[in-house]
Amino acid sequence: MLALCLPWTARAVAPQGDAPSPLTLWYLQPAAGGMNEALPIGNGRMGALLYGGAADERIVFNESSLWTGDKNPGGDYGKMGSYQKFGEIDFDQPAIYSATHYRRDLDLASSTAHVRYDANGVTYHREYFASNPAQVIVARYTADRPGAYTGALSLAGAHDEKIAVSGAHRMTFSGKLSNGMAYEAQLQVIVDGGTSKIDGSTISIDRASSVTLILGAATNYVMDYARNYQGGDPHPALTQQVDAASQSPYDTLRRRHIADYGTLFQRVSLDLGKTSSDRRALPTDARKILAGQGDDPELEQLLYQYGRYLLLSCSRPGSLPSNLQGIWNDSNTPPWSSDYHTDLNIEMDYWPVEVANLPECAEPLFDLVDSQIPSWRVLTQADPEYKLASGAQPTMGWDTRASFNVTGGMGWLWIKTTNAWLLQSYWEHYAFTGDKEFLRKRAYPLMKEICQFWGAELKTLPDGRLVVPNGWSPEHGSFEDGVSFNQELVWDLFTNDIAASKALDIDADDRARIAALRDKLLTPKIGHWGQLQEWVEDKDDPNDHHRHTSHLIGVYPGHEFSVQETPAIMDAAKVSLLHRGNIGDVTEWVYPWRAAQFARMRDGDGADRQLTQFFAARNSCVNLFGLLGDVTPPVMQIDGNFGVTAAMSEMLLQSQNDGIDLLPALPMSWRTGSITGLRARGGFVVDESWRSGALKSVTVHSAASAALTLRYKRKSVALTFKPGQTIRLDGSLTRQ
Repeated sequence: MLALCLPWTARAVAPQGDAPSPLTLWYLQPAAGGMNEALPIGNGRMGALLYGGAADERIVFNESSLWTGDKNPGGDYGKMGSYQKFGEIDFDQPAIYSATHYRRDLDLASSTAHVRYDANGVTYHREYFASNPAQVIVARYTADRPGAYTGALSLAGAHDEKIAVSGAHRMTFSGKLSNGMAYEAQLQVIVDGGTSKIDGSTISIDRASSVTLILGAATNYVMDYARNYQGGDPHPALTQQVDAASQSPYDTLRRRHIADYGTLFQRVSLDLGKTSSDRRALPTDARKILAGQGDDPELEQLLYQYGRYLLLSCSRPGSLPSNLQGIWNDSNTPPWSSDYHTDLNIEMDYWPVEVANLPECAEPLFDLVDSQIPSWRVLTQADPEYKLASGAQPTMGWDTRASFNVTGGMGWLWIKTTNAWLLQSYWEHYAFTGDKEFLRKRAYPLMKEICQFWGAELKTLPDGRLVVPNGWSPEHGSFEDGVSFNQELVWDLFTNDIAASKALDIDADDRARIAALRDKLLTPKIGHWGQLQEWVEDKDDPNDHHRHTSHLIGVYPGHEFSVQETPAIMDAAKVSLLHRGNIGDVTEWVYPWRAAQFARMRDGDGADRQLTQFFAARNSCVNLFGLLGDVTPPVMQIDGNFGVTAAMSEMLLQSQNDGIDLLPALPMSWRTGSITGLRARGGFVVDESWRSGALKSVTVHSAASAALTLRYKRKSVALTFKPGQTIRLDGSLTRQ
């Protein structure tokens, strides 16, 4: 299917002399499958989907805070609200009745997208980017001959707004949602050469040599419970942003954007080997089809870096965090409201931020959660559905339902201990960065509060063991006491709280109390067919292929279990994982989670088999977004993209066990390669290279004074670092 049924020249390989970069997604036809094929760009706060039609350009755009809904005290999921489409831009060029030599691409290295094609003897070029420094989205249309652009350009909102067009070619719409949220978009159209005129709500362009679009969008949303999450009129700040960008030369905007993005993206490089020239010459959609046959390491590299690109595009300081669809949405009624799911999805979105060297991208998560907690406290303590061991409602602390919005509301079921799961990201941020100010002011107070919450509400069994009462293993089974998912998360919370109080040298008495509680927690048991039990009762079905592996959360992303300290538990966890299989209701996020769990089990080939599944047609889109292929119609979802990046990082480096393990789960298919810039707990940055499946060299940098145990297979070495010191070692862990 091709947009407008234009007669494209179908070529199976890249144009001659135009070899694609390994970090480029590229295609020989426009997007015809909606969000599943459009190319995404974003600056954290704003995002756009680029469809790339030659005669009919379409750009759908979003802003991360445009949400319906409110505090929703009843928890009715249907009343919680949803993330909204903001609007779209269309540029119709009726004279483009045929196009040849078409190509569209997304360059991850520069965060720029492009379209190129030939028509009527002219070669047309487009370039797009979403600038974080300028806080606008930019598109530029050029050609190799003057006067090539004739057509009508229009702006449309997603809520039947009236479009205003000024004599200065500024197109604007604004509105207010039912919850009182005010919003506005402004599009500056800059035409070079030819003529242009305002025609109602469109701008007609005749024989222009180039066209530049500067798009801004904003709402009055603020992350402040006391202000009911609404601030002042977005118009003044938005106008200032669009004015400033419109007055800047295009090359200046582009240069600032690439420099800002590159500083973050270029921290990590990955080389898993070279793909054959024949395979590399195929467009991304053709390579994706062949991915199950293996022999395309550069496609795996691309998918790894795509996760980092998407994080930088949808989660930067000052924005909201990634939702189920990141920041991209072409509907006012998106699947699952494009909300924040707490029983896996939002947590998975942020698994790679620390290890893949993008800690800044976690700030929106912390900012949003901090802003919602005052509302969550009220809702948790007031809702009669939330029951404690005593049967009463809690009088302190907070927990979450399965979903939440950005205005203090939640929906669907209460899922106990998701409070602990959200706080896991807070601890990991400190563990990787060593930022004691963050730990002291933001992470530890919340961890302490929820430790007190669970310390008071755990249920004591006749044998003295402590369990979370009336919990659930998402989204599987009944509500009951001592569910493994809940037990493992509380263990993780207590352990991290103990480490935090030690790091801050405070609350020694409270630390001892939490340690005593942790030691009384019921530990998951090994069942009759060798599995790690999901519930207290030994009732797991070996033929159960449910998508969630929530009872293995202590394997990953938690760290209660390890091959060094709890080998029997890890063996049982592997039995459970193998029996889950790759059939049933598995979906896109399943495979990276299981890959990461296999990696913690030191099974690189098992992890690799899971990752390969992600390329299947039912699990990922043409544009490599994750895909829920088991629903009708299939819909994109982004968590699997981030899970892939996290799992691949886990296969190459682990640091959860009081040291760093090098290449802990290297698969046979990654025989030779290297990675630079991975981060490890303790504030270390690590570069690794390997050849023929064996470590070749490692470089470790520490920003602070530190002691470290470095391990590779059965070898280990103790290192001591001075501030800012870098130590290099060979494959036998001998210093160079």
